[in-house]
Amino acid sequence: MRSYLDFEKPIAELESKVEELREVAARDGGVSITDEVAKLEQKADQALKDLYSGLTPWQKTLVARHPARPHTLDYIAKLIEDFTPLAGDRVFGEDEAIVGGFGRFRGQSICIMGHERGDTTETRIRHNFGMARPEGYRKAVRLMETAERFDIPVVSLVDTAGAYPGIGAEERGQAEAIARSTDRSLSLGVPNIAVIIGEGGSGGAIAIAAANRVMMLEHSIYSVISPEGAASILWRDTAKAQDAATNMKITAQDLLRFGVIDQIVNEPVGGAHRDPDAAILRVGDALAQGLQQLAGQSPDDIRKLRRDKFLAIGRSV
Repeated sequence: MRSYLDFEKPIAELESKVEELREVAARDGGVSITDEVAKLEQKADQALKDLYSGLTPWQKTLVARHPARPHTLDYIAKLIEDFTPLAGDRVFGEDEAIVGGFGRFRGQSICIMGHERGDTTETRIRHNFGMARPEGYRKAVRLMETAERFDIPVVSLVDTAGAYPGIGAEERGQAEAIARSTDRSLSLGVPNIAVIIGEGGSGGAIAIAAANRVMMLEHSIYSVISPEGAASILWRDTAKAQDAATNMKITAQDLLRFGVIDQIVNEPVGGAHRDPDAAILRVGDALAQGLQQLAGQSPDDIRKLRRDKFLAIGRSV
């Protein structure tokens, strides 16, 4: 059963009516209401298109957090062949908030990693809702170093509210692990591409998103802090989260304009959660194009391109 966000209630009502008419048509074979169903479906489709063409930043935040959006493991399952996961940081232990390994993407060897939120209560707890601990970022460093050793490009899928803020994580060097992962992303001699597939929050996101090319799904968000966190700091009131989301410029459209990201990947009408397979395919096409554009570059050229990209952010001509 499809779940609707609060602002989608008009769509929910229309689609509910469509389902009711279909049931009537199926039950009463003699009653022909095909035309009525078609008209109502068309009206619902148009209403959905109109709604999603003008989402506010806060509404985009809600869409980015939708539990039915495809997660990292969904992308790996659909896009990567012969995937071999790597586990552990060889220092403390395994952190399943970040998953990663090696496989083949459309015939090319690739290293892929990303935050995994989980899609059931059990898996969300196991993956800690995508909030990584230090060992998760140290595992990411291990993956990147292995990829560089074998001249394999790196793809990062970002979907986290932020790094885990627990006492144990801080005791084991959370800030240092994030800094080392960010530094390793920036210093790689192989191409790396990051895709914000849902929520890109704080240092927990940038730790694996400091890439040659940064892409965002159309209704994803990317920010230094969550709207709720910003509202609690600025106004001491989390109810101001909608105002914070608007003023922080966290949408893909704003960030492309500022040069923070390089490309927006369009989602199916109604968001990636309505048609996960189509969304994953679009990301795959964008990745293939991005990797092709970066192919054949020397390690020094790759580092220079990445350095120039980040130094150019915020500079006016």
